[in-house]
Amino acid sequence: MQTQTVLFIILAAIVALILVLFQYYYKQKIKGKTTIGLSFLRFISIFGVLLLLINPKFTKNKYQVEKANLVLLVDNSSSIKKESKIVNTTLKELHSDKALKDKFNINTYSFGEKFKIKDSLSFIERNTNITKALQTAEDIYARTNTAVILITDGNQTIGRDYEHLKVKKDFRIFPICIGDTTRYDDIKIEQINSNPYSFLKNRFPIEIVVNYNGKTKINKTLSITIDGKKEYQENISFSENNNSKTISTTLKARSIGVKPISVSIAALENEKNRFNNQKSTYVEVIDETTKIGIVSSILHPDIGALKKSIEVNEQRQVFLISPKADTATLEKIDLFILYQPNPSFLNIYNFINKKQATSFTITGIKTDWKFLNSIQKNVVIQNGYPIQDVLPKLNPTFSKFDISEFKIEEYPPLESNAGPITISKNMESILKMTVKGIDIDNPLLMVSENNLKKEAFWFGENIWKWRVQEYRNTQNFRNFDTFIGKIIIYLTSTKNKSRLNVDYKSIYKGNNEAKITATYFDESFTFDSNVNILTTIKNKDTGVKKEIPMLLKSNFFEVDISNLTPGDYSFKVSLLDKGYSKSGTFTIVDFNVEEQFLSTNAKKLETLASNANGRMFFPNEVTELKKQLLTNNAFFPVQKRTENIVPLVDFRILLGIIALALALEWFLRKYNGLI
Repeated sequence: MQTQTVLFIILAAIVALILVLFQYYYKQKIKGKTTIGLSFLRFISIFGVLLLLINPKFTKNKYQVEKANLVLLVDNSSSIKKESKIVNTTLKELHSDKALKDKFNINTYSFGEKFKIKDSLSFIERNTNITKALQTAEDIYARTNTAVILITDGNQTIGRDYEHLKVKKDFRIFPICIGDTTRYDDIKIEQINSNPYSFLKNRFPIEIVVNYNGKTKINKTLSITIDGKKEYQENISFSENNNSKTISTTLKARSIGVKPISVSIAALENEKNRFNNQKSTYVEVIDETTKIGIVSSILHPDIGALKKSIEVNEQRQVFLISPKADTATLEKIDLFILYQPNPSFLNIYNFINKKQATSFTITGIKTDWKFLNSIQKNVVIQNGYPIQDVLPKLNPTFSKFDISEFKIEEYPPLESNAGPITISKNMESILKMTVKGIDIDNPLLMVSENNLKKEAFWFGENIWKWRVQEYRNTQNFRNFDTFIGKIIIYLTSTKNKSRLNVDYKSIYKGNNEAKITATYFDESFTFDSNVNILTTIKNKDTGVKKEIPMLLKSNFFEVDISNLTPGDYSFKVSLLDKGYSKSGTFTIVDFNVEEQFLSTNAKKLETLASNANGRMFFPNEVTELKKQLLTNNAFFPVQKRTENIVPLVDFRILLGIIALALALEWFLRKYNGLI
């Protein structure tokens, strides 16, 4: 308690005493035991009220014993399924130890691709992310003393490498290495790199990485087959020091469709793991190429960004065209992207109008607005406005194609000097402009459709910055490239507008999430969430059909097909009682990366334990592990003191004493006739 507060309390006692003396001894001048009692009661009540006004604060200490946490992280992936008995026995031994229960708060979790509270272990997870499991546990038990027992074979298939993972000082990791630590001679197909698409009768590149783990010199044959037919073969030599080879070649796309590519390497004598001697991928062979011409009279990074984004899909080819290009060159183009048009574009616009060709106009600060207003009638842009930064805002009611998965968060502003824009009735905005935090009634990106002719307008330059920002956000360009791809698909498609749109992939890898999404629009082309959509899936090999209703996910419908067995499938998405349906085919590749591991990765686990102030153990050393946990001074229970500052007002007993003193004083005065 502060000195100032003590002085105030003393002063309050003196004031209360003076008031009592003045009232009962100076003013009334009555003697006797009754007066002494009344004086005491009055002193208590006055002094109590003054104490409440001063409101001194008292310190209350609360003590509690806090145990250290013992977190059991169990690998639930299929790579250790054969060791499931050892894992369950180890868990049972740890859970049944009374000394551990007395010293630790024990919690158990399992992990594969995701971190979960342990219910039961199935050992069917098709991916392992050890780093994510450890980081999640560290976040949960932040600011506490924690020991982690990591029960795993050390083989990770996804996520950042855990070997040199840095954790806080009081988060110690003790791996239990499960499985066979013997290193066997092994040869495997490590990786296949190829394009997902190819054009009919063209050659497409493929790259194969083959690794060898052994001490003797060997010579093995690598074979590549497409659709069951051998297309390539090569003999490869390996040794202890020369243990990795990259084979690059090109293969010919002979027929249309999704073609399985199988790469295999001849097995070693007595090789124990032959699952990794073969690996498969797929290529989709198409017979149509969309030719897109970017017309520009200036050099700008936007042109390169658009070219790369569009050509992500191998079905598209982008050509850079001068505004003065001849008619023969223009005849080959399916879609014209007109970048910052000016009067030199006159011949291009005359060709587009004559052929009723599809165009995509992108404007910027070097656009000639007078020329643009005179050469087309869909938009009228006021000019003479200063250059300003414009941010995008997604139009949630856009209906011509699905933009629900396009994310524009953290995208930088574009530059534009366009004034107010007047648009025709048949145009619809995809993105709207936001200037200085204010939504303005100007489209940033819009499309129009008149019969079979389609147009698009984008009023802003420096689009390349969006693609760069996307890579900063996600370490890939997928979100931006997919969005540009959908615009190109819409503009180049000659089909009538569809109210039911289905999005899916031709090939799904067995260890990835596989989903089919759909959107449905009513007669006014507004998204309709009050419909029932059914997906009928048929296995082409077995003929077995499966009906799965699609679930509503905000502004689209979705069905999860990741639990289907590998194979070729056809499907049909139907609206019940509406008469709309869409069909398609897809393939699920049979590949389980967990089956590629034969031995444990004890070396990495040992490095992890060393970096995390722990030690690696084997299942037969669980007793030694328990002994170390029980004797380690770092895990002894800690007594913690919680200090609470409590004001006097919180002591209700003082209020009761004041009320009782006043009541007794009043009663005694009444009884003695002093009132």
